[in-house]
Amino acid sequence: MTLHVPRFISRRRILVGGLAIPIPFLLGAACGGGDGGDSSATSTPAVPTAAGGQTPASTSTSSAAASPTTAALAPTPVCADGDDPTPAQTEGPFFTPDSPERTVLFESGMAGTKLLLVGSVVSTGCQPIAQALVDFWQCDDAGDYDNAGYTLRGHQFTDADGHYRLETVVPGLYPGRTRHIHVNVQPPNGSILTTQLYFPGEARNQQDGIYREECLVADYKDGSDGKEGVFTFVLDA
Repeated sequence: MTLHVPRFISRRRILVGGLAIPIPFLLGAACGGGDGGDSSATSTPAVPTAAGGQTPASTSTSSAAASPTTAALAPTPVCADGDDPTPAQTEGPFFTPDSPERTVLFESGMAGTKLLLVGSVVSTGCQPIAQALVDFWQCDDAGDYDNAGYTLRGHQFTDADGHYRLETVVPGLYPGRTRHIHVNVQPPNGSILTTQLYFPGEARNQQDGIYREECLVADYKDGSDGKEGVFTFVLDA
């Protein structure tokens, strides 16, 4: 599955002014709210940092090296300085620290629809943030979290252009929630942003008290080997 990553686009230009966008991707850029629990974006890091951190012993488990796509990027649209940073959401009860460093969470024989998620981490000044930590965790196709191991859990660091790439599965329906993926994002030596990503067209979106439309994965569509989507994280950094 190959999905080209546009660098970034101003969320304000999408949400305000009725922008008609001729490029093939729209980038989600923000979300907010919480379901109880700590939603602070300035919490003490509980995951490895890019600067001076060490890869935990568990990183050798199911590790896969996959480089973000950098060729044939779409033309970069005007990016408005001062775009709002992506707000924080609760991390929920199932975060596990010291996840493996890997870009591929999908494992052979795993049930569910494959998902390729790509995007960027940028500052409010539209600058890409290299070596930003992006840590993902989610439930499986049946709606279950692995709280004993690291299935569907993993962290990675953005490349020199701020890009990340994740190969996983579309999360199942956890009781009381719509489909979602949890994410911690941390610039080098900076504070952690904790947030969640959602998927368009889900019947439970409007029934989920935590769901925010601003958190939707953009350009969510069928790909050659499952689903594809794009999301850009904007950090106040």
